[in-house]
Amino acid sequence: MGEVSVLKVRIKFTKHGPVKFVGHLDTMRYFQKAIRRAQLPCAFTGGFSPHIIMSFAAPLGVGTTSRGEYFDLELTEDMPTEEIVRRLDQQMVEGFSVIAAAEIEGGKSKNAMSLVAAADYLVSFREGKLPFIDWNKDFPVFLDQKEILITKTGKAGERQVDILPCIYKTELRFESGQQHPVIFMRLASASSNYTKPEQVIDAFLAFLDIEPVPYSTMAERLEVYADAGKEEHHFVPLGELGLGSDSA
Repeated sequence: MGEVSVLKVRIKFTKHGPVKFVGHLDTMRYFQKAIRRAQLPCAFTGGFSPHIIMSFAAPLGVGTTSRGEYFDLELTEDMPTEEIVRRLDQQMVEGFSVIAAAEIEGGKSKNAMSLVAAADYLVSFREGKLPFIDWNKDFPVFLDQKEILITKTGKAGERQVDILPCIYKTELRFESGQQHPVIFMRLASASSNYTKPEQVIDAFLAFLDIEPVPYSTMAERLEVYADAGKEEHHFVPLGELGLGSDSA
């Protein structure tokens, strides 16, 4: 039997710089060690190989930076969320920052991974890697198709998947003095329909008969959302769902 937790918190962190090349499993291991170094009273599972009771939200692709990643952590003692943030952030290496924590209703709230429904991204092309495209003309035509098929490879082999229903929102953002936009996307991110921003860009280039150049884009995740359940595609940031009275 595992330890009894008295507090469940949802912790938000960012990921930038060289640590963007650290994969999801290694990120999980890193935070497990950081939690121990921070001397947080974390709850452990039972059995012969106990581990910290924590749940990360949507995995972040290698090479993608983020302004909003989440994991849930259970503690055996009550503690102000500001103190949790302070202790954990003191243990972060360059590139990781713990920016917020909020108490959630442990008995009523699902874990972070099961709540994920969508995510926001910004995508830009690296210098010299952008093909000649009339974005204002070509991108809307691409999105106006009846379907956008891509090939996904799984345990059962390759299959064609229509990702158009997984593209919830897009916006071309032209910064001052820039001829080419940064592309904002809100994409489906549940385990059943997880859609990567590079899949959308590659499909767009294929639509224009342009061969995608490997590593030509940079992506940053802005926020991760849960389904609010009130109406179709109505989302709420993961850090705002199921919160208790204490937040940082």
